[in-house]
Amino acid sequence: MRIFNRAHVPWFIFVIVATLVAVWLYLGNFAPESLPAGLRLSPRFVQKPSEHRSIGGTPLGLIFGSISLAIFIFAALLGVRKRVVLWRIGNVQRWLRAHIWLTLLTIPLVILHSGFRLGGPMTILLMVLYAIVMVSGLYGLALQHQLPRIMKERLPAETVYEQIPHIRAQLYAAAVKMRDSFKPTAPIKTDAGAPAASTAKSVTSGSAPMASTAAELSTPAARAKTVVGSTITAATVNTPATETAAVTDSTLATTPTAIVQPVSKPPETMGTPTAPEGAPVPSGKEAAPQPVAAVADRGPASTTPATGTIAAAPTSTSSPPKPVPAPAPAPKPPAAPATDPESEAALIEFIDQQILPYLAARRGDKLLLGKSRYSEDLFRFVKLRVAETYRSRVEEIQAWCDERRMLDLQTKLQHWLHGWLFIHAPISFLLIMLTVWHACVTLFKY
Repeated sequence: MRIFNRAHVPWFIFVIVATLVAVWLYLGNFAPESLPAGLRLSPRFVQKPSEHRSIGGTPLGLIFGSISLAIFIFAALLGVRKRVVLWRIGNVQRWLRAHIWLTLLTIPLVILHSGFRLGGPMTILLMVLYAIVMVSGLYGLALQHQLPRIMKERLPAETVYEQIPHIRAQLYAAAVKMRDSFKPTAPIKTDAGAPAASTAKSVTSGSAPMASTAAELSTPAARAKTVVGSTITAATVNTPATETAAVTDSTLATTPTAIVQPVSKPPETMGTPTAPEGAPVPSGKEAAPQPVAAVADRGPASTTPATGTIAAAPTSTSSPPKPVPAPAPAPKPPAAPATDPESEAALIEFIDQQILPYLAARRGDKLLLGKSRYSEDLFRFVKLRVAETYRSRVEEIQAWCDERRMLDLQTKLQHWLHGWLFIHAPISFLLIMLTVWHACVTLFKY
């Protein structure tokens, strides 16, 4: 909460005016000769002489004490107002401003109530408790005005205070994981009592699938299968079609000098009749080209054309073949980075001896890594000690230590910001209870 704010001006004026009025009433009743003639009180505001030995027992003294006790009770209700958000009796900021300025008003009221004397042991105890409450309150007010600015300057990224222990545990776990990544993993030992795999019952990857798992076939007897152990083998069943294909293959095998292509019928155009072979060609029209057997020489001495099937020449209506694009070369897998046993050993030693104790410490600012200058020098030395490929790991560890240092600083500032309440709040409640008891004793005993 900002102290220098325009919202505090009306409260400041009110406290000054109330203090002047209280002093004027006190002097007008107990020291009227000290006031100028024009400022003396009217006789109806001057109290009658009282039998009480102290000023606090007089009517004016009781008024000062009662107002102070009411302000104490109102100030104690600020904690209740912060917890009960649904209250519509002013917002928290107004309550806080009233809490500050009204408690400051109690300083002249308490002094005037006591008559500038300490009195007996009970009065002395009350005055000591009141002094502690006021000093701790002013100290907390100054901290709440300065520490938020300091935290904004020194903490680039502020973390939720309740999440700080969880983040510290995550930093420690990350350091342990990196330390374990440098250690070589032990080979997996097989159980000596486990049975060995049988080669006779293993299915080879190149074996043919079973008929039940294959696709639907054109004929039920298209495939026969035999099983030897668990290895699946398939034998093709010869049919008339397959026998004809076999004869053709054997015939072509006897003439290795020619490549036989299938006969393709030239396409017909719409509206143009097809003339039978040997018919006369009408005038004005050209004869269709005759099919020519395509012969491919396998050697310089092979000149005998292949007999049997012939291939038709392409017509003018057929489209030229499209070029097939060349397949793109497969990307090469990245090469695995080379490891350096000396650098890994140095990092393991550094993490075990420096990093893990610092990240696991409850008060990290007590260790050497808690000091930023020492941390920078240490990490600079470690970067020079390890290989180039491991310097990124060192920088990552340094970032963890910097974050832990920021968390420790935030924790420290949070303790300073709210720690004074452990003194201010309980002593305030003790002061209220003793003040009520003091009022009861004053009213009914004296």
